[in-house]
Amino acid sequence: MSNTVTKESKKKSKKKECNNMNKTSSFSLRHIGPNDEQIEQMLKTLGLSNLEELVAKTVPEKIRNKSELELSSPLSERELVNYAKKFANKNKVFKSYIGLGFYNTITPAVIQRNILENPCWYTQYTPYQAEISQGRLEAIINFQTVVSDLTGMDLANSSLLDEGSAAAESITLAYRVSKKGEKVFVSNKLHKTTIDVIKTRAKPLNLELDIGDEADIDFSKEYFAVVLQYPATNGSIEDYSALATSAKLAKTKVIVGTDLLSLALLEAPGNWGADIVYGNSQRLGVPLGFGGPHAAFIACREEYKREIPGRIVGLSKDTEGNKAYRLALQTREQHIRRERATSNICTAQVLLAIMAGMYAVYHGPDGLRQIAKSINDKAINLCNQLSKLGIKFVNNSFFDTLTTTELSQDIINSIKDSSIKSSINFRYNVDKSISISLDETTSDNDLEDILKVFSSLKLTSQKSSDSISISFDEKLSRKSKFLEQEVFNSYHTETELLRYITRLQGKDL
Repeated sequence: MSNTVTKESKKKSKKKECNNMNKTSSFSLRHIGPNDEQIEQMLKTLGLSNLEELVAKTVPEKIRNKSELELSSPLSERELVNYAKKFANKNKVFKSYIGLGFYNTITPAVIQRNILENPCWYTQYTPYQAEISQGRLEAIINFQTVVSDLTGMDLANSSLLDEGSAAAESITLAYRVSKKGEKVFVSNKLHKTTIDVIKTRAKPLNLELDIGDEADIDFSKEYFAVVLQYPATNGSIEDYSALATSAKLAKTKVIVGTDLLSLALLEAPGNWGADIVYGNSQRLGVPLGFGGPHAAFIACREEYKREIPGRIVGLSKDTEGNKAYRLALQTREQHIRRERATSNICTAQVLLAIMAGMYAVYHGPDGLRQIAKSINDKAINLCNQLSKLGIKFVNNSFFDTLTTTELSQDIINSIKDSSIKSSINFRYNVDKSISISLDETTSDNDLEDILKVFSSLKLTSQKSSDSISISFDEKLSRKSKFLEQEVFNSYHTETELLRYITRLQGKDL
């Protein structure tokens, strides 16, 4: 009896607190749709007397919980925000140099304000009806152009979910067009997260994976595809042109995972033999979001256009030369039988793809080159300074990532302790090496902080007095032009880009 009284008193107490709470700050009134009148109308339509009866008719008796919920007193929105801030303040914000396809980036304020935080862009971002989405389709075709130009491929799709699934989609695309057995060679220089996704996605298709060093590949094994990473997960940049030639002779498709920003300096994979190229576009102005997912991409040769997953935006002209954007090819599970779909990804990351495309519009080809060159210069500087301290690296060529040779556990522990004190995260690999990936936000002060972590080490290895000024072979440097279209060479100030974004926004319903 006393227990019942306690529960009843709790109920009355909570109800009183709810009634006394300022209605203007009540979270439930602001965020839970139906009010009392709407609930009453709904019950009347259903022929029910109260919500209790509705629950009894909809929730199976076997799984229904009838006990009283032990909930604390309700909070207003402001109280909840302040309560959450107490927990947020316990977090320690470190500078991260982990890489693996994810980088800190500078989101231009004009893009953050007018796209990421603008409901005209972040709500109906998926253009199901081309006729009323002309502005959005133009923004998406900008993204496709960025990807196809930088990768050197004939066409690219609108976007995919993340880099790992884009790699898996690339393999299934190659499998469909090759019709040459079930074996695929996967380089062990891919990001580990990508390899894990490939393993999972290969099982239901009964694909046989060979994972190893691409230098040891044997094309007599009848692989239908080979998957490479350029630059590799350890940062190295390899010349794969000879391998691509051998693959072509063996009728094996060449799939390449890449970093779009690095391709402002490196020769496009399509120019040295790639058939399919994938990756993600996060570092083109898209803020990090707990590791993703971020707008991935897949690009391929013209001959595979009817097999590429996702959606492709195209451009048509009427007899008077007027332009109209359209959804040229799309494979959506809502429209076709599930077993016929080439991908179960349809709306993936369109908003973030639009942001990445606008980042390229804002900076243009020269701006992208300057950003990439600045990152590479800082990586060269860090390499030279760490070499003077006796640190050696497994990769002699690199864009933004350095990976040390194997270190003793004592040295690794010392680096970990020192880096934590300096609020720095490095990537600690299973082979007892350490990788450091720089990005657009890395400053000279950041480099000094990294050097301080390593300068405390007492290394017995030979210190290098030689300095390098170039971090990859000249024959791998980009010679082909990119982003020569007018849109990427017109809107390089905030005002110009703001007007362009607003014009596109006005074209949509």
